Amino acid sequence: MSMPGEDGRTTAFWVCAPGQGELRDEPLPPLPEGHVRVRTLYSGISRGTESLVYRGEVPESEHQRMRAPFQVGEFPGPVKYGYCNVGLVEAGPDTLMGSSVFCLHPHQTLYQVPAEWVHPLPDGLPPERAVLAANMETAVNGLWDATPKVGDRVAVIGAGVLGCLCVWLASRIPGCEVELIDIDPQRAVIAAKLGVVFREPDQASPDADLVIHASGAPAGVSTALDLAGFESRVIELSWFGTRTVPLALGQGFHQRRLRLISSQVGSVADVQRARWDHRRRMGLALRLLRDPLLDCLVSGESPFSELPEVQARLAQNPPGVLMHRIRYPGHSRGSGDG
Repeated sequence: MSMPGEDGRTTAFWVCAPGQGELRDEPLPPLPEGHVRVRTLYSGISRGTESLVYRGEVPESEHQRMRAPFQVGEFPGPVKYGYCNVGLVEAGPDTLMGSSVFCLHPHQTLYQVPAEWVHPLPDGLPPERAVLAANMETAVNGLWDATPKVGDRVAVIGAGVLGCLCVWLASRIPGCEVELIDIDPQRAVIAAKLGVVFREPDQASPDADLVIHASGAPAGVSTALDLAGFESRVIELSWFGTRTVPLALGQGFHQRRLRLISSQVGSVADVQRARWDHRRRMGLALRLLRDPLLDCLVSGESPFSELPEVQARLAQNPPGVLMHRIRYPGHSRGSGDG
């Protein structure tokens, strides 16, 4: 066990109130036994959920269920929230010393957590790409809930990070015909990089065996129901916060015997739950991220000092943004700085 070191300080991003964020200096106590101290290299902004948190749109009924690991404070604020953190272990058990790790931790320069909460990066996965780990874990769980079959026609609606990861995973299943569907025609560039077909909603192929909805837009749910074939499955991966989503459950919904299934990463999908736990699932997500093709899902990078301004901008849903990476002090500028 390495020495815990002297009391220090850290800096973290806080949502002070809906629409207001700031960086705050905080004390860091001596390292407890069995914990690791991690110096953050990069964090990622999970734009959909973090924008809802930033805008104060987490429903009161979901305040407890939506708590992130190591969240401090309560919704709507002040709250320290986030879960895409990649760092370097600089104190703790000898087996982890010097390791690059992923942790479900808010945006913070230096933090301490129980050692079992960090996930060492596998060989071949650079820290810059590992910020996608939480999204990949959600996509894996969504595919488990969706249970795609060899040869299925699969429609994925929403070309954000989660939708792109879902369509990439589905495209690797032999015989599957997959389409990535989005209202933004510029997302065709990302689809081409991922090696999948892109369609705007009015061009999408009908009669899908499986539809995965990840657009975060209520209109996308209607599109998902329209594209689903007889007795097919519609998997809902979006989270809408306080928004009400109207559903067209007349028309062909009953005649086609559609199944609308929710998927949420907080629980391991029931088809895998007997053999998989959260740690094994995260290990799989990290191994899948070793493919350099997935670098195209990081659309920009900014220094940690600009995080309050970046969060405010991303909460306005600007076009063209996928995963936005935050670079921490002491590390060189990455590609795609924005």
